[in-house]
Amino acid sequence: MRLTTLAPMAMLMLAGSVGGCVNISAPDKPIQINLNINVTQEVVYRLDNDAKSLIQQNPGIF
Repeated sequence: MRLTTLAPMAMLMLAGSVGGCVNISAPDKPIQINLNINVTQEVVYRLDNDAKSLIQQNPGIF
């Protein structure tokens, strides 16, 4: 019987020593996110002189 009275008392003591306080507060300055994104695309094509002349001679090939 003595064990049943000690167990709740020990749990209360343990909970009191482990429990803490958590403070959450907003920052003083606003959060600023700068997204400067520059996307460029460059397409470079080169034709061999033989291929270029073949295309000019046969314009309906493509």
